[in-house]
Amino acid sequence: MTILFAPSEGKRPGGDLPPISKEAFCLPELYARRIEALTRYDRFIKTADTAALQKLFGVKKESDLKRWRIDIFQAPTMKAVRRYDGVAYEYLDYDGLSPAAQTYIDDNLVIFSNLFGPVCAKDRLPDYKLKQGESIGDFAPQKFYKAHFSHTLTDYLQSRGPVVDLRAGFYEKFYKIPMPYITMKFLKKGKSVSHWAKAYRGIVLREMAKHGIKSQEDLTAMDIEGLRLIEIKKSKTKEEIVYDIDE
Repeated sequence: MTILFAPSEGKRPGGDLPPISKEAFCLPELYARRIEALTRYDRFIKTADTAALQKLFGVKKESDLKRWRIDIFQAPTMKAVRRYDGVAYEYLDYDGLSPAAQTYIDDNLVIFSNLFGPVCAKDRLPDYKLKQGESIGDFAPQKFYKAHFSHTLTDYLQSRGPVVDLRAGFYEKFYKIPMPYITMKFLKKGKSVSHWAKAYRGIVLREMAKHGIKSQEDLTAMDIEGLRLIEIKKSKTKEEIVYDIDE
């Protein structure tokens, strides 16, 4: 099973692992393509003016730029799943999981970084900042990764069984799933939610890791506190599990 996940704007600073290398990433055959994108980013942050960097990073204060105006090829790294600290990752609480559950995350989670493209949870990432949907000058990372990574990623996913897509819709710009897959929708009083959708994606992922979920049957049978399965919708290659958030 493979679970697809979004990154977060928020990231933990620092790191205690070595700088990036070919061994730092899954899909190593595409490392040169990653470096192509990262080199564009590295050059841009070293040469762009303050206004351009504020737009790239999505920050307003000039004092905030120093943190990310670094050489990402030399910066220390940490596991991708630890680097991100947004709402979904807060509710996942990776460091609070058992070793077995952490291994499940390491082996089964693919995160769609706005800069690095599809990375596995255990891949090593430096601290970085790239606002969702922002281009690096005239270079659009989402188009680049969709063009150069889709075929290899499809082969990777097809070799690993069921695919569960817990990404936000924006990340279809990086990769559109061509094979059957499972997704989820979270409702409250019959209406879709946004903030709580992020939280419950993290909660669902945490429960999947704790239970070692490997099949669709086990996934739909899983009891998740605060959620009630109300419907499973099927359309073409997508199977959508609809949950109602309990009061």
